[in-house]
Amino acid sequence: MPSLLLLGGAAALSEFRLSRLTSEIQASAPKAKSVRARWCYLVRHGEGLDAPRLAAILDATGPLEPPAAGMLRLSVVPRQGTRSPWSSKATDILHSCGLGSVERVERGMVVDIEIRTQDSALIGRIAERLHDRMTESWFIGAPPQDILSPRQSPPLREIALGPSITSARQALGGANQALGLALSEDEIDYLAQAYQQLGRDPTDVELLMFAQANSEHCRHKIFNADFTLDGVPQSESLFKMIRHTHAVTPQHTVVAYADNAAILHTASAMRFRPDSGLPSAYRASPQTVHTVLKAETHNHPTAISPFPGAATGAGGEIRDEGATGTGAEPRAGLTGFAVSHLDFSGAAHQPARIASALEIMIHGPLGGAAFNNEFGRPNLLGYFRSFEMHVGGRRWGYHKPIMLAGGIGIIDSSQAANIRFRKALCSFSLVALACALA
Repeated sequence: MPSLLLLGGAAALSEFRLSRLTSEIQASAPKAKSVRARWCYLVRHGEGLDAPRLAAILDATGPLEPPAAGMLRLSVVPRQGTRSPWSSKATDILHSCGLGSVERVERGMVVDIEIRTQDSALIGRIAERLHDRMTESWFIGAPPQDILSPRQSPPLREIALGPSITSARQALGGANQALGLALSEDEIDYLAQAYQQLGRDPTDVELLMFAQANSEHCRHKIFNADFTLDGVPQSESLFKMIRHTHAVTPQHTVVAYADNAAILHTASAMRFRPDSGLPSAYRASPQTVHTVLKAETHNHPTAISPFPGAATGAGGEIRDEGATGTGAEPRAGLTGFAVSHLDFSGAAHQPARIASALEIMIHGPLGGAAFNNEFGRPNLLGYFRSFEMHVGGRRWGYHKPIMLAGGIGIIDSSQAANIRFRKALCSFSLVALACALA
């Protein structure tokens, strides 16, 4: 039977971040004194584990010891039921190092706080300062022994729609609330009619896939839909408008709104490339090099969890930029944020489930810069807007923030010539929609 090994590690936070965390904890718990944060490693393994080699590779200090007397220990680990990117890479490295008995390794953080309390509400407020609610779970004491155990998938469930459109709408509305699908009324009407025509009930997985097809990144059906302006039907969709601009002024543009990014014709440049005639030798040669441009939004994840939300926005842009044609080279990034009133008093200006404008502007830019820097691409540009206004008895503003991730890169002309005219996220949308209605 696999076992769980808990190993302690080095300090998880710099002195600056630890001091800041201590101040945040003391704001909720004034009696809290010293705070210590260390890495911990959760290792699920079989027989024959070489523990000393494992500890050396992870830079672990040994088995995780219990907290000292008078210390409250809180453990923060990747969210249960998920697997972190760190885990995927670290497990592969351990296998390459001959530690095949390791099934999975995760990295968490143990925080020891000098405070005596049994107040669960107070502990919960402290935990809010320690963990990211979108990507992490927290526990009092050590993580449970089964935290890395494989979980049984729940059975597929059908949502009974009933015999009429009315009953179908009611059933879909209930599923919308229970599953948190965020479907609009017109989408519920569409699904009710679609499944009436199909003559069957939908499964919960199909509804989830449909909701994903209409998520923040995948609403391409809106951009390609017919629309009216002041009661006048427009001749072109938003997609067609973009393509029309390129059609009438194609100068210096190699690709516009195709594949993953746009490509602008640039100029010839001398580039070092391997010399096919000489092994391990590079030679400068003239090549036509184009400029790659890409931007996308990552609004909802940044609203829920600013640091990782903005980080994955930057990472997704890097991915799409590098996947342009048959391979582009990302060079520099930008991030932008539009939030509601930047209120330093702590007053709420958005629903509780959304991070405040201040939290977003503290942690979002750091997340975007972190992913750029860890990838090896500098984040050179950015912008910031704060807006809130009362008009006609209503409060308007960027209560749901806008997070823009963009970048610039280069691509060899021969790589751009083989470009695939598709949009990766749009392709995902169409596949998801097909799965939902198949």
